[in-house]
Amino acid sequence: MDRPIAKKPVYYKYRYHIIGGILFLLLCIYVGILSSGGRKLRTNMENLLIGEAVAGKFLEYVDVEGVVQPILTIRVNTRESGSVERIVSEDGTMLRRGDTILVLSNPELLRQIEDQQDEWEKQRISYEEKSIEMEQKSINLQQLMLQATYDLNRLEKSFELDKEEYKMGVKSRAQLEVQEDEFAFKAKNTELQLQGLKHDSAMAVIRKELMKNDLERERKKYEHTRERLEELVVKAPIAGQLSFVRVTPGQQVASGEAVGEIKVLDQFKIHAAMSEYYVDRITTGLPATISWQSMKYPLRITKVVPEVKDRTFDIDLVFTNEVPETVRIGKNFRVQVELGQPEDALVIPRGDFFQVTGGQWIYKLNAAGNRAVKVPINIGWQNPLQYEIISGLQPGDRIIVTGYNTFGNADELILN
Repeated sequence: MDRPIAKKPVYYKYRYHIIGGILFLLLCIYVGILSSGGRKLRTNMENLLIGEAVAGKFLEYVDVEGVVQPILTIRVNTRESGSVERIVSEDGTMLRRGDTILVLSNPELLRQIEDQQDEWEKQRISYEEKSIEMEQKSINLQQLMLQATYDLNRLEKSFELDKEEYKMGVKSRAQLEVQEDEFAFKAKNTELQLQGLKHDSAMAVIRKELMKNDLERERKKYEHTRERLEELVVKAPIAGQLSFVRVTPGQQVASGEAVGEIKVLDQFKIHAAMSEYYVDRITTGLPATISWQSMKYPLRITKVVPEVKDRTFDIDLVFTNEVPETVRIGKNFRVQVELGQPEDALVIPRGDFFQVTGGQWIYKLNAAGNRAVKVPINIGWQNPLQYEIISGLQPGDRIIVTGYNTFGNADELILN
């Protein structure tokens, strides 16, 4: 006996379509929820670096690499031209001031010295001869002045005698007038003669002084030429280490040519190159420090070269107190150049988020620490370890500072 077959519901035939529709509807609802709440991304918390916003002292400084250099480098120049006869001091020699570095030879200078010596000898002999002549002439002038004075005195006495004879009636009035005219003429003539003799005597003194000055100039010229001979010996102008000598025996060098360098080693400086970003903020006198073997050594900027090359500019710093025992020329140190005084601020650790977000936003964790959402922030100054937060965070807020290259555009992170 046949059993009747129960008729299946209508929807049974379309059950797969109905299940697919329900799943599609659920997917649309899920996408809608995600769209309304922002894009979410699951990530492993172990791969992230979590930092915390902390209220404390913030010091803005720049961390640069500096190289130790001598405090002063002196170029050694020749003062006379010549050929290198002998090199006395080699590269690396420690010199005291006045030590000989090299010796030059200059036959032409030797001839000039001999000629100058001959000229000075001629001038000296000529001066001696003319001095004797002028001395003799001076004696003759004095004799003439003495004779003229004597004659004038005799004439005056004779005229006084004529006046007495006139009073006594021995001589007439006409004879007295003749004697008076003669006395007046000879007195005037003697006076003029005495003035001429005095003038000649004064001129003789002036000529002798001029001759003496000429002789002195010749002597100084000769001594100066002799001093040039000493300049053929090139000496150290200051104590230090001879870093190099750039000439060879027999080489011809010109006057004023650089032949070597001396490094002053009683003090050191640190030379560093800084980014052009800080060119308007770096000035002489700013403090800095280096850390070496758990010790900090203070420095001070003494020179700023504002010219920018390859997007950097140069500075020099000197130690203001103790110097590390291991300091050597050419040794590198990390230098922290301080750009201000420590100030109270809200700070967070540095991380790669700044390169991705431009410092405009950051992921902040919730209280449970299982989610992080984007929050806008405003960053102020920075140093190699920290950023100063102007707004957007509060003390104690935890933030994600690394891994931003893998987050894409997620608005929220779900932390596993």
